[in-house]
Amino acid sequence: MHIERRDPPRHYTVGAVRVADCGTIDLAADEQVTFATGGRDGYDVTRKSWGWYATPSLNSRLPAKGLRAVIARNEAGRAYLLLVDAGREAEFEAYLVSEKMSVLIWLDNDAAISALVDWQRI
Repeated sequence: MHIERRDPPRHYTVGAVRVADCGTIDLAADEQVTFATGGRDGYDVTRKSWGWYATPSLNSRLPAKGLRAVIARNEAGRAYLLLVDAGREAEFEAYLVSEKMSVLIWLDNDAAISALVDWQRI
């Protein structure tokens, strides 16, 4: 793993949000990093030779870490996989309104995933 810090961070604006780009983490295949906030258990991203595991399992480990996966779309039609802190859905809804986004589907339980595909049959 190689970490390149940006100090000071590069700042830019997306919609109504100002973002601070703090650096880059370069992972080799089968390396993992965990992102955490305030000492709270975070979520893992794992590099594979073929690509990435962008999150822990959507219907098990991610909810156990207090995160809810959701696919949302902006008014330009771009789709995003977002992770929402459980219990902060009202704040998330306000964000969606301010950014002119809408939820396509929550992906944090078996019923929601089954609405997309009969995954138990696969």
